Amino acid sequence: MPATFPIVLFPDPRLRQKALRVTDFGPDLRDLVQRLVHTMRAQQHGIGLAAPQVGILRQIAVVDVSARIQGAKLLILVNPVMLEAKEEVLSQEGCMSLPEYTAPLKRYAHVKIEARDAHGKKYVKSAQGIEAICIQHELDHLQGMLFLDRVASLKTDMMPRHLRGRKRL
Repeated sequence: MPATFPIVLFPDPRLRQKALRVTDFGPDLRDLVQRLVHTMRAQQHGIGLAAPQVGILRQIAVVDVSARIQGAKLLILVNPVMLEAKEEVLSQEGCMSLPEYTAPLKRYAHVKIEARDAHGKKYVKSAQGIEAICIQHELDHLQGMLFLDRVASLKTDMMPRHLRGRKRL
């Protein structure tokens, strides 16, 4: 089993840098993708992970919502591009790079992306619900954005994860 990467935590400046396109689709990329998947799955709330979150500034992300949605499969997103996004919804999000917090923010319920797999094969993927939201979250990481950049009010909306579900007074 591959070793896990340590997660880069906010406010590490690498989280604010744009990731570079992948041009080499050789065995090193496939090994990196395997380690990203292993790292994501080792996290308590891990359904997605972008390479910048482990300090690697490349346009690579992995998404796996199969524990929440029957029939969902692992997605390998190399050099992903958003083709279409529609129907805004409010979602509650957290992030491995800010593990103590969650917040509500607007995302799209339906997305269509183009990406490459770990072998360089181009594909188009349509997603909805939690999978679409997770894809958007990971694409943000590749652009140097964090979910807190999309929160309407950091002062009132950011909530410690351990209080999520409790009523605010």
